Amino acid sequence: MIGKQGRVTGRIAPGLVGEVMVQIRGGTEAFHAYAMTPGEEIPKDALVVVVEYHAPRTVYVEPLL
Repeated sequence: MIGKQGRVTGRIAPGLVGEVMVQIRGGTEAFHAYAMTPGEEIPKDALVVVVEYHAPRTVYVEPLL
């Protein structure tokens, strides 16, 4: 999971659990998402990279530059 790219489908913001779609296992799956940098907001449709994964369905992401 770490290093995979995804697209934000539910805004990531302080106090909110966002959602990211990531291509994995031959398909695309939804994961609960948090910003790696505390207090950062990542808007819907932004491209992100997974920097931390907590099984089964939680990822920490950073915006893809």
